[in-house]
Amino acid sequence: MQRPSVTGQSPDGDASKDEQNLFAGIGLPPTDVSVAFPQATSASLFPPFASDYYQLDDLFTDEEKALRRRVREVMEKEIAPIMAEYWEKAEFPFHKIPKLGMLKVAGGTIKGYGCPGLSITGSALAVAEIARVDASCSTFILVHSSLAMLTIALCGSESQKQKYLPSLADLQAVACWALTEPDYGSDASSLRTSATKVPGGWIVEGQKRWIGNSTFADILVVFARNTSTDQVNGFIIKKGSPGLKATKIENKIGLRMVQNGDIQFRRVFVPDEDRLPGVNSFQDTNKVLAVSRVMVAWQPIGIAMGVYDMCHRYLKERKQFGASLAAFQLNQEKLVRMLGNVQAMFLVGWRLCKLYESGKMTSGQASLGKAWITLRARETVSLGRELLGGNGILADFLVAKAFCDLEPIYSYEGTYDINSLVTGREVTGIASFKPVVLAKRSRL
Repeated sequence: MQRPSVTGQSPDGDASKDEQNLFAGIGLPPTDVSVAFPQATSASLFPPFASDYYQLDDLFTDEEKALRRRVREVMEKEIAPIMAEYWEKAEFPFHKIPKLGMLKVAGGTIKGYGCPGLSITGSALAVAEIARVDASCSTFILVHSSLAMLTIALCGSESQKQKYLPSLADLQAVACWALTEPDYGSDASSLRTSATKVPGGWIVEGQKRWIGNSTFADILVVFARNTSTDQVNGFIIKKGSPGLKATKIENKIGLRMVQNGDIQFRRVFVPDEDRLPGVNSFQDTNKVLAVSRVMVAWQPIGIAMGVYDMCHRYLKERKQFGASLAAFQLNQEKLVRMLGNVQAMFLVGWRLCKLYESGKMTSGQASLGKAWITLRARETVSLGRELLGGNGILADFLVAKAFCDLEPIYSYEGTYDINSLVTGREVTGIASFKPVVLAKRSRL
């Protein structure tokens, strides 16, 4: 007797009537049994939005709401069905870049040059909606838009803006942002990649690490130390430049779809027209980081929303002891704690946007927002992992993937500890970043 295939089909290729009835009862297409036994709907069919308990959507303009709906629709339709597959393979779905380009969110708050000119609140909402479905896609957009494109917009010349921003805005070209180095992560201001002036341009030498999009980016925004002034300068380097090599970092447990790379610069020549005139010290990067830190704070908000939505549906579908998991008191308490976190995180993120728009936001406020929101998101996804039991370790149900994806976000754009110290410096007036190194006592 021939065995049924693992796709839930009978030997002749058609699902049996019993199987069809079983799948129809839980809303799954027949092939989903190959992904997870039919106990609840997988994230390939994304759960309905259920996490706006305090009707926080009322805080936004009609334009921002329309943008949010558009992003949500595209992410649920185009990315949700494939994200577990590409996350597992640690590959980026390059064929979906045109769909992400159609969102018209690349360039965020930049006005002109083909960019959307969104409010920072609208841009933040878009980041959250992308992260709600897939954190890797939100990181891809953030690196490209809120770091690389924004650096060109804020620190580039007019000719550089006209040359590079239009193609980046519609994702015909992709950019990365290279600041972190193998020996300098949190201590990024001590970077050692060098830029030496030569006739007609600059010679860049050194290394960068953890650079998202770098293995395939058309344009690299790179920070290097000027060997004459000892100050940090910025440069635009094109893919394929002689001496430039980017190698993918393997074996990550989080943001697996993001292509992080190690970059080597071996006497890479950069023409004078590709030096960013607005970057003359490390402090000039803060103009970019102030915005990007707000955007990054909205990633865990979106991740937590997606995890809550998944758990909300799952608990009502999955049954144990003759009742849905939603009927148990402990599960309801955890779900409500998650919901409370999402509401609070959302309000802190919204307030950060408003402070920025009014010109009142401080670096300490941005750092506290990013640190506290990622901390609460960590708790939220951990609770979600508990609620899903064994299915909580399967990427198919989103929560395990989100659990892992949140870890690098907890660390990049300033770790929790570093961001806490930035805020601590602001509220106390005392900087505590560098430990005091005691001189060794001389032996008698």
